[in-house]
Amino acid sequence: MKKILIAGAGTGLGRGTAIGLARAGHQVIATTEIWSQVTELRKHIEELGLQDRVTVDKLDVLDARDIAAVSGWDFDTFVSNAAIGDCGPLAEIPVELVRRTFETNVFANLELTQRVIRTWVDAGTSGRIVIVSSMGGMLTAFGLGPYCATKHALEAIAATLRDELTPTGITVQTINPGAYLTGFNDRIADTTFRWLDDAVNFNRTKDVKARFAEILADQYDPQDVIDKMVEIIGAKQGKYRNVWPPATEELIKQVQEAAWSRTV
Repeated sequence: MKKILIAGAGTGLGRGTAIGLARAGHQVIATTEIWSQVTELRKHIEELGLQDRVTVDKLDVLDARDIAAVSGWDFDTFVSNAAIGDCGPLAEIPVELVRRTFETNVFANLELTQRVIRTWVDAGTSGRIVIVSSMGGMLTAFGLGPYCATKHALEAIAATLRDELTPTGITVQTINPGAYLTGFNDRIADTTFRWLDDAVNFNRTKDVKARFAEILADQYDPQDVIDKMVEIIGAKQGKYRNVWPPATEELIKQVQEAAWSRTV
């Protein structure tokens, strides 16, 4: 049995994985960004009869007090899953929106991860850090560049921590989900149309919407990757990089290989 802290468990894959891990017999601290999510998730956990295995608490990765509280929690596995996304064509998106996405997805998550690492090092805990990246951490897609850029940064952070932490006994893994229909991908695509203006921008709204519709048309059942995440996080050992589904892994390899011979 593992004792697992999940950041970003209020919705989507984080929420489903927290429930799946509890059902698999692990003790889970499922954290959400805001208090209303805490209340709702606690009620849902009770309805499922999992209140003895799941503790629900607030952990806003941008809140210094929330981050400080983590040092007092008992866990040996940390799942870094909190993320947001402001998107649109990278050539025109206001830079402050990109900066905000980096603040949450990269800097705040790194600060939280550092807190976890120091707590474990001080306690002599050989824990495991699981960074939930994305297929977007190894390739890009039209209009999703800002989000992909943050996930590329997380890939570098994960690989660096993996090597740095070897002497401590703390291990690092990444999970890279493909396109799953949780609503998250559709919501971050929609953020584009809060700033895109045909009177100002050279990217046309109708063209951008058509590109997003094409990209988002084929998304997988999220239970597929939730089951895989439960398997990966709950295992005693495993691979460093975990892309799912296999079709997405193959796509990433093809795209990366093609980059070596691409010309301009």
